Amino acid sequence: MTRILAATLAATLALSGTAMASPDAQVPQDTQAAIRTLLEAQGYEVRQIETEDGMFEAYALKDGERYEIYINADMQIVRTQRDD
Repeated sequence: MTRILAATLAATLALSGTAMASPDAQVPQDTQAAIRTLLEAQGYEVRQIETEDGMFEAYALKDGERYEIYINADMQIVRTQRDD
């Protein structure tokens, strides 16, 4: 199952590479769905997803706290910080 998810995420990112060209670019729906699946599996409630500095930035809630979560093109969480 993990291999299938990883392959699906990789294919999604390969098709949406131009979305990371600009911080103002819209994140494609299929990429947003993959990010939501990744974060919801870890207990986050995703509120918004955008791009910044070549990475995806997700704004999410977990245990009543707000977080900014940075995700690279390989769908790996690079950094998580509490949003005050």
